[in-house]
Amino acid sequence: MRVNRILLSSALVVVALVIQVSVLARLHLPGAVPDLMLLTVLGLALVYGHVGGALVGFGAGLLADLAPPADHAAGRYALVLCVIGYLAGLVKPETGRLKSATGPMVVVVVAALASTLLYAGVGALVGDTAARHVGLGSLLFTAALYDLLLAPFVVPGVMALARRAENDPLAETGSAAKATDISSGWLSGGTGLKIGSQRNGLRVKAARARMARAGRIKGVKRL
Repeated sequence: MRVNRILLSSALVVVALVIQVSVLARLHLPGAVPDLMLLTVLGLALVYGHVGGALVGFGAGLLADLAPPADHAAGRYALVLCVIGYLAGLVKPETGRLKSATGPMVVVVVAALASTLLYAGVGALVGDTAARHVGLGSLLFTAALYDLLLAPFVVPGVMALARRAENDPLAETGSAAKATDISSGWLSGGTGLKIGSQRNGLRVKAARARMARAGRIKGVKRL
């Protein structure tokens, strides 16, 4: 990933995690908790594609696994968001811009359901049965509902910031100037063009010297 992608993704993920832990987790809503981390990963994956989405999802999930008050095994949420980011990146618009809100809303609902099921499935493998006590059906419904209500305020803004960072004119100008410097230096130093021009200059000077000498000789003969 490029530097601007890493910086922007890191900043957005940290802000989402702080809001998730300090605000959303303390609302004590029935069922699931609105997943701001998931929505942030979705917004970035819809711009960066499946590879960028998987990397951002893994980093965001690992940060959430290690941040207090996490009560599950480290790597569990990282796996979930990595898979979700990869799958969401596969439906990235070709032009990078969304024509309607229907597609992203469908992606949000599917991602909310899939992340809840995957999280519960991984928990069942490691012996975590909390989803059974709460009720998986209730978790699926509330997760999809809360994320769908929160998505219009998060996903479009995240995508706009990501597209703006991708189209940074200063970064493009700097890379173009660097490429020009490298190419010009390689042409002048590694292909022999500069040496050839020096040889042509010496040949021209020698020809001029011969012509001047011939002119002086002709002038002497005429005298």
